[in-house]
Amino acid sequence: QLVESGGGLVQPGGSLRLSCVGSGNAFSTYIMYWYRQVPGKQRELVAQINTRGYTNYGTFVKGRFAISRHNEANTLYLQMRDLQLEDTAVYYCSGKLPSGSGESWGQGTQITVSK
Repeated sequence: QLVESGGGLVQPGGSLRLSCVGSGNAFSTYIMYWYRQVPGKQRELVAQINTRGYTNYGTFVKGRFAISRHNEANTLYLQMRDLQLEDTAVYYCSGKLPSGSGESWGQGTQITVSK
């Protein structure tokens, strides 16, 4: 089970940090992801971090976001800065094993960027 928090309303240029807490004792073995979705559009990858800490980002991130994980606390983070109107979306935390099995999703947290 994954539970996100940290969403909210922010002005353009602002910052937010999302958190995602996982249950169980196998968090460190999961590849973890942040996705986002706007109503009527496909869910898109924001960032991913593997079990060794290697990261990958969607092209739209452009150095503004940073994904990290704290395995001892079963927690995934997404630090976001310079948020723009187009970053408004529901952000989801997800994880799966390197084999592709064990996929899990959080319930999502809304981020609204507005003047």
